[in-house]
Amino acid sequence: MFDLVQFAINGMSIGCIYGLVALGFVLIYKATEVVNFAQGDLMMVGAFLAFTIISLWGLPYWVAFLLAPAGMFLIGGTLDRFVLRPVLGQPQFAIVMVTIGLGFVLRSVAGMVPGWGTETYAIETPFSKEGLALIPESVGKLVISEQDLSVIVATAALCLLLYLFFRHTRIGVAMQAASQNQLAAYYMGVPVKLVFSMIWGISAAVAGIAGILLAPTTLIDTNMGFLALKAFPAAVLGGFGSIPGAVVGGLIIGIIESFAGFYAPPGVKDVAAYVVLLLVLMLRPQGLFGEKTRKKV
Repeated sequence: MFDLVQFAINGMSIGCIYGLVALGFVLIYKATEVVNFAQGDLMMVGAFLAFTIISLWGLPYWVAFLLAPAGMFLIGGTLDRFVLRPVLGQPQFAIVMVTIGLGFVLRSVAGMVPGWGTETYAIETPFSKEGLALIPESVGKLVISEQDLSVIVATAALCLLLYLFFRHTRIGVAMQAASQNQLAAYYMGVPVKLVFSMIWGISAAVAGIAGILLAPTTLIDTNMGFLALKAFPAAVLGGFGSIPGAVVGGLIIGIIESFAGFYAPPGVKDVAAYVVLLLVLMLRPQGLFGEKTRKKV
């Protein structure tokens, strides 16, 4: 029983990262109906920004935790203004291809930036990887590292912050209005284009936070953005239009991977997320928290 709980705790940490990347998918799709396949590469850029602030500039970790997402917010808004906005109105396939190409460009640019390149880097964090006992050793062995605990706490705090932002601020309400009906929001005085740029900025900032939290575990390189391939099934599982569903889906995928890595044959862990994706698409295409929609023609 303690082993099952331990594997669940271990899976929750990486599941939170999946959930944050999936949250970026959902935020953009919910507002603009665009699937941003460059979300993982934005996470990679955020991790490199944190590495620059901490290792190259010598500033504290918590300064990087604030400055890197702020920089990613500006990058996300800029990408929407100059890359995505000119192709709006084109076929959906064309926009998807633009986001895929954007991911390749971000990886290439990151590889050419002085001090980044194609090497693997690490950042110093105030958290230890040593296990903290959750129950007395006389009862059983159940531990969690400070690093994993920080990921879980940071994810919970960020989700709460986003909930309060969307529910209790004028800008957050305007974003919800624009995501539900762009034309009606425009007629009511909502600056839809600016709102979309801000949503891209928030999505990029969330990806940057995910990159900072992931960096001590997997290290930083130009290919770390491929983790988004695991976050996409998490977004589908939770429901592609559901913000809470993205986080729940990420947790489920992370826990399933943790169990598969121990109980299943070698190699199953790498495909477990996609098996779950196929099952969800067959049994409940709208996801756990998604709504089934019908269109009359």
